[in-house]
Amino acid sequence: MFGERFGAADGQIEVFSREDWNAPIASGSSAADAMAICPCTVGTLGAIAAGLADNLIERAADVMLKERRPLVLVPRETPLSAIHLENMLKLARAGAVILPPTPGFYTKPQTVDDIVDFVVARVLDHLGVGHTLVPRWGRERDDAPPGVTA
Repeated sequence: MFGERFGAADGQIEVFSREDWNAPIASGSSAADAMAICPCTVGTLGAIAAGLADNLIERAADVMLKERRPLVLVPRETPLSAIHLENMLKLARAGAVILPPTPGFYTKPQTVDDIVDFVVARVLDHLGVGHTLVPRWGRERDDAPPGVTA
């Protein structure tokens, strides 16, 4: 159902329940290459910072940290309290990337989609996924480096 909704090919998307402790991403022996939590509530962020793993999202994030694999957290709340900032700092020190969904207006976005694409492009950059969503600094949108595809 989820894959059909987004036009994914068979086997391209796997969906797991929050309580599926047998999912491959719940173990370091078969962890994913990278993970993004977007949006990431400060509750989830705090649980990950405390080393809790009460559901599959928290456990998979814990696995990414312990296996030293890329973990990108896109916090959704604002403003942030000192507790939120301390949890973010703790996770950054543990190897996570804290990526607030803050657009870069130097790309001169014309639409809301352009702003969303900027944030998504930054997440993809940190996951190591090639894209042509926004122009690279000093390049035109269609002047992407070789091997980078949408």
